[in-house]
Amino acid sequence: MPQIPWLDPADLAFPAVETALDDPQGLLAAGGDLSTPRLLEAYQHGIFPWFEDGQPILWWSPSPRAVLFPEKLHISRSLRKQMRKEDYRCSSDRSFQRVINECAKTSSKRPGTWITDEMREAYSQLNIAGWAHSVEVWQGSSLVGGLYGIALGEVFFGESMFSLGPSGSKIALCALCDWLIEKQFKLIDCQVGNPYLFEMGAEEISRQQFQQLLSQCATVNYAKAGSWNYHWQSQDKVAKMAV
Repeated sequence: MPQIPWLDPADLAFPAVETALDDPQGLLAAGGDLSTPRLLEAYQHGIFPWFEDGQPILWWSPSPRAVLFPEKLHISRSLRKQMRKEDYRCSSDRSFQRVINECAKTSSKRPGTWITDEMREAYSQLNIAGWAHSVEVWQGSSLVGGLYGIALGEVFFGESMFSLGPSGSKIALCALCDWLIEKQFKLIDCQVGNPYLFEMGAEEISRQQFQQLLSQCATVNYAKAGSWNYHWQSQDKVAKMAV
């Protein structure tokens, strides 16, 4: 493993994000723990954990950073048509455990997972504390998609999403953006970009730009922590959303 700082379990401080490695891109530190205070400290500074079973806890701050401004969400014509035709219902924080468990599942296309048992327990504790949230997509009584992440101040830090039906994760992202716009959130952190996210309107910005946005928008406000209570129906909402 490259030479990187090891975190002191008794100290929540992280190295400056500017010291993150270029190869592998964004690797900042290792060790520490996944306690709620440390995770809140990490996210507030644009740092997130990402590691697999058998590895130490690894902390990352990549550059460029993939972000999505909720009002810039792009919904394709085919997705709009699908959401008009099929009446999907979306909820928040109704089934956090099911969402994170589905995100953690492996398949022939994805034989490994970074959502380890340790990660699931840590984010479940964040959900109980009111910092981590899930969005669920339902078709009838069946869960067909969802996502989860962390909300700090006016920033939502996306962690993972899944689909059990056509475009389930895309519909979850549509519902999330609608909720975030309503609550005046400024930014979704997508961490690392991919064609799927770029198709939905995500873009890349520099680490410096990202850190500036966090300093303005990502605050640990305990008064705002708590369960989300959001309900969304695709046929009612799709015509009002951004193109």
